[in-house]
Amino acid sequence: MQQTHDYKRNGTTTLFAALEVLTGKLSANAFYPKHTNIEFVDFLGRVADAHPGIELHVICDNYATHKHQNVKDWLADNPRMRLLFTPTSCSWLNMVEIFFGIITRQCRKPGTFSSVKELEETMERYIENYNQDAKPFTWTKSADYLLGKMKRKQAINTEHQLANSTQTPTRRPGRD
Repeated sequence: MQQTHDYKRNGTTTLFAALEVLTGKLSANAFYPKHTNIEFVDFLGRVADAHPGIELHVICDNYATHKHQNVKDWLADNPRMRLLFTPTSCSWLNMVEIFFGIITRQCRKPGTFSSVKELEETMERYIENYNQDAKPFTWTKSADYLLGKMKRKQAINTEHQLANSTQTPTRRPGRD
């Protein structure tokens, strides 16, 4: 998100949230100072606790944290939870990413927060209010359109990777 020239950043936070696709509500929300495998495993435990006794399918992007060995070990011990990954550069398929865009525009953008705690409290209130009238997201494009978009995006990424791999690296003087 673009900021104005006088925007002052007073810290950061990481929001993990589970979007229930049938209701549109967010659950197991948690704020962390970092986004490492340790926090992600803790978040997965919160999701499991929030939805006991049922099989869970969690859609994630391809961030390396989500595929860390600690995550794999936790999943091996919790077989009712399965991670599914969006194709590379297609995180727009992950509906919770849509919500993160909404919360950025409607909750965070209007203000500058004096502390991380104030930001987190504001986002918590926003999520509580959002959940009171939550509705599931509905795709407005056909499956064929979405699959075509995904294939085009993958083709562009492949072309980009091939172009970068065929370039000969150059050395700058004075660099080892």
